[in-house]
Order: sequence, then structure tokens, then C-alpha cells
Amino acid sequence: MNNMAANDFTHNTEIATFGTGCYWCTEAQFQLLKGVEKVESGFSGGHVDHPTYKQICYGNTGHAEVINIHYDPDVISYDELLEAFWASHDPTTLNRQGNDVGTQYRSVIFYHNEEQKQKAEDYKKKLSEEKIWKDPIVTEIAPFKKFYKADDYHQNYFNENGEQPYCHFVIRPKLEKFRKVFKDRLK
Repeated sequence: MNNMAANDFTHNTEIATFGTGCYWCTEAQFQLLKGVEKVESGFSGGHVDHPTYKQICYGNTGHAEVINIHYDPDVISYDELLEAFWASHDPTTLNRQGNDVGTQYRSVIFYHNEEQKQKAEDYKKKLSEEKIWKDPIVTEIAPFKKFYKADDYHQNYFNENGEQPYCHFVIRPKLEKFRKVFKDRLK
């Protein structure tokens, strides 16, 4: 698995780990934001060490497809990343996003410290109280334990495969909507 060296960035960076269904969609969205230095697609939250993509697809390892977001908190805050998280998917569908069904596609925030945990819980509570969606939010908020980077062909997927049917018909419309909502925060 890819571990970043301490000198990979010349300034302060932090990590946020989010699962919003298929990581190809979310990776492409978060890559657009100012202050996001790197986005890695992978798996977290399961009980099998070093799972393969095939194992994840069966949905019995407990892992979720997630992205690790390396960001500069002096440019983009964790609160802003949470805003993008909630806007990037439907947090009311249990273990699914669109046609992707299974526990690996669950909505989840893996927090790296107590501040991230508190902010995630507060944001979820606020959205629930405001009844932004007609159905209850089912997003899991859990401690980060391990991240397993997906194979290289899953990384930067939309940018490398933008004309593939899935990219064209599923990811591209999500990106267009995301660009409109976050137009003042794009690179």
C-alpha cells in the first residue's frame, strides 16, 4: 500500500477519509477543490487485511470504498470538506448509491481525531434537524483504523478514463453539478 513520505508536501497537510459509494465519482469531485493536494481511492472499515478489489465487490469484508483526501487546512477547512461530502452523494440510502448496492457503497466518515469526529457528528445532527432530505441520514461516523489503497487503475479514474460509458453517464453529470455548487472553491 502506498504510504506517503513526510516530505511529500512542503507545507502542513491533513487527511480526511470519506466513503460516498463508488470512489471514482467522489475522487473526481474532491480533486477539483482548492487546497486538496492529493486524493487516493481505496478501502477502509473492514475486518480483512489487504483486501483485493474482487473481495470488496462481494461485500463481505466489511470495507467501504473510500477516498483519502490529503488537504492543506490553510486553504480548505475540514468543515468545507464536510460540506462537499454531504453534497456529493445521498446520505439517506443505506448501503447503496444509485445502482451500486452493498455495504462497500455505504455513506461513511472515518475520522482521524476527536475534532473531526465532533465536527462530523455536529454537521450530521444539523442536517438531520433541518430535514434537508425527506429520509433520515444513515451516514456512519467511525474511527479511522487502516486505509488500503486500491490498485493503480482505480486511481485518478475519471481523468484517465473520462470517455468510458460509466464516466460519461454517471460521473460527468455529478461533476457538472458539483462544479456549479462549489464554483468559488475550484482550482
